[in-house]
Amino acid sequence: MDFWSIVGWGGSALVVVSLLQTRILRLRLLNLVGCIVLVAFNLVIGVWPMVGMNAVLAVINVVHLYRLLRHRHDTSEYAVLQVGAGDAYLKHVLAAHAKDISRFNPDFTAPAAPYAFLVQRGERTVGVVLAHDAGAGRAQIDLDYVLPEYRDFTPGEFVYRRSDVFTAHGFHQVVAPRRMRESASYLNKLGFHREGSDLVLTLS
Repeated sequence: MDFWSIVGWGGSALVVVSLLQTRILRLRLLNLVGCIVLVAFNLVIGVWPMVGMNAVLAVINVVHLYRLLRHRHDTSEYAVLQVGAGDAYLKHVLAAHAKDISRFNPDFTAPAAPYAFLVQRGERTVGVVLAHDAGAGRAQIDLDYVLPEYRDFTPGEFVYRRSDVFTAHGFHQVVAPRRMRESASYLNKLGFHREGSDLVLTLS
């Protein structure tokens, strides 16, 4: 097999792998790279219809990537809805994603968290944040879960950025769960700081 055959098969493999991704951003990036590789391959062998098709697909991917990244931290794109701990829809979301939730939160059991928030993008629920009163004006996060498709966008940050979500209940600090310490860089960007063994966000 010559070099360009390897390039062609490699580009095709990237396109196939991209379609197997659950994360939207990763899907678009892999598909874009695959299309660019296939444009180069088909230019070399002179298959012009495939050059045109893959060039158009590459442009479509670039446009979608631009839109996705432009709104990545746009508060106008996301809404935070507080619901009751016994809310039927909340229970449905937790049950539907129980396997994925336990994968990243093995010690999590769906508690009757008095403070439950759904993160919405349009009509789509993309995340869930559960918390309880830890005393001394602190809200302890029990769960910060994001659906796989939106995991590259960390929509849970909008719950923490909107301090009124917690201050309205008399909280002045939010404490991250211990299992989120691996995401310290993400939490630091949101304003969390270390206090003893805890990562804490002081609300304005």
